[in-house]
Amino acid sequence: MACLELCKEETWKEEQAECTQDGSIDWHGHPAIKTKSGQWTAGIIILLNQGLATLAFFGVGVNLVLFLTRVLGQNNADAANNVSKWTGTVYIFSLVGAFLSDSYWGRYKTCAIFQVIFVIGLVSLSLSSYLFLIRPKGCGNQEMPCGSHSGLEITLFYLSIYLIALGNGGYQPNIATFGADQFDEEDPKEGHSKVAFFSYFYLALNLGSLFSNTILGYFEDEGMWALGFWVSAGSALAGLVLFLAGTTSYRHFKPSGNPLSRFSQVLVAAIRKCSVDMPPDADELYDVDGNDSPMNGNRKILHTDGFKFLDRAAYISTRDVDEQKKGIQSTWRLCPVTQVEEVKCILRLLPIWLCTIIYSVVFTQMASLFVEQGAAMKTTVSDFRIPPASMSSFDILSVALFIFLYRRVLDPLVASIRKKGARGLTELQRMGIGLVIAVLAMVSAGIVECYRLKYANKDCMHCEGSSSLSIFWQVPQYAFIGASEVFMYVGQLEFFNAQTPDGLKSFGSALCMTSISLGNYVSSLLVTMVMKISTEDHMPGWIPGNLNKGHLDRFYFLLAGLTTIDLIVYIACARWYKSIKLEGKNAENVDDQDSFKL
Repeated sequence: MACLELCKEETWKEEQAECTQDGSIDWHGHPAIKTKSGQWTAGIIILLNQGLATLAFFGVGVNLVLFLTRVLGQNNADAANNVSKWTGTVYIFSLVGAFLSDSYWGRYKTCAIFQVIFVIGLVSLSLSSYLFLIRPKGCGNQEMPCGSHSGLEITLFYLSIYLIALGNGGYQPNIATFGADQFDEEDPKEGHSKVAFFSYFYLALNLGSLFSNTILGYFEDEGMWALGFWVSAGSALAGLVLFLAGTTSYRHFKPSGNPLSRFSQVLVAAIRKCSVDMPPDADELYDVDGNDSPMNGNRKILHTDGFKFLDRAAYISTRDVDEQKKGIQSTWRLCPVTQVEEVKCILRLLPIWLCTIIYSVVFTQMASLFVEQGAAMKTTVSDFRIPPASMSSFDILSVALFIFLYRRVLDPLVASIRKKGARGLTELQRMGIGLVIAVLAMVSAGIVECYRLKYANKDCMHCEGSSSLSIFWQVPQYAFIGASEVFMYVGQLEFFNAQTPDGLKSFGSALCMTSISLGNYVSSLLVTMVMKISTEDHMPGWIPGNLNKGHLDRFYFLLAGLTTIDLIVYIACARWYKSIKLEGKNAENVDDQDSFKL
């Protein structure tokens, strides 16, 4: 009705064409008008914001372990442990941000609040480093150690970096979804732009980290920590100002309330009616209009087969009929079909999500074992030394290249080969391809390690640069990782955004981040198990301190084998998966059940 009142001087068809059809609203709470909100005007602002925020975050995170060892004087083990805790906290806070966004605040407010916290944390870190921690002046490089610090100064440092973790963690899962909100998926043209947005979003993320890994990383490595932190703070502040400047042009979705209570209501209602005889026709199940839904007006989800036990929550018993006549109704006894289907959607997503964790184990090797492997190779070209960590630049360049190739070459080619009007590769197909390329990355890394060992001096005491094999032989494994990211992580972002209900979009993005977090933990567990088993009988193990006496290649091949097994399980889960069915959603996305099949 609000849309009709807003456009009352035009015909009904013109009103429908002018207003978005996905339920989005403008800054004033009115139905969003296509020509005055969202689309690429808002999308580009959000992409720039993401690039600046990523530059700021990695400006701290990329060399945090060096700061802990050189400035605060921690040993390598303690510093690595503290960085792992800090990184894990970022991903935990992503769940907090997603919950607040979907339940109460909405994505715009959540992004704005957590970006303010992010900026405060960066400014606090910059000030404390400049005033208290970098003493004497110029310390913190490889040559000059820093002095001791008081407990208050150390506390201020940790408070700062955990404010950064809170700010970035709460912001990150919401900004990708908020960017996707700017495109109406009910409109074929905007729906195509929405799919493209995720590719450009991941590209913006990588370009931001490229600057941090190279320019800022160099300054910080040379001991100019305060300068690096101030640049990060300035970048985050610029991103926040840019984000706020686009306020009136954004499209929004109303938060849908606490999803935990909705899930609990479905489970309790289904258990209460576990003994009833269900009707064969799903049309007899209870449902309500979108405006009367407990999900705050989000689009209705149509009934699907599977998890039939949960359908009992929507069964209308004689007691429910009597309560309705009296004007009372318990949400813990009777839930609409849309609420039941929301629970089914999450249950169907979980197996797919679990299959992405092993991929994240492969991805995390780029920041750990790949760097250690590179440090034991020839890292000099003439008189110039190549920092092993900087080889991740080839990963970022690979991401940029393969995003272009996929968007401009591969996707149109696949669409033209298929039937007329068909889409290119589906999200599930792309994620499967990402797993295949991840296997190739591990095989490539294992082969390089075999040759590195062949040309290594195994009797060396300090084994950095002990092999005559050039570090540039690592380029293929970094390039494979970059290519796999385009298919896996971009596909994952699109998939979870498309397949989560309207009230849980940020939660879908948070699943991607928690996959990376769990990948870190699983990787640590694997390394611990491998070392425990391989060091029996007084053997040095596969990954000893001196890599020339170990067999890092076997660990890489082990990961390749585990990823192959994961791929087989993933294919089975993908073939079982049934896509969400939203009322009124474009038939291309929902009616064709094969659109999400391998």
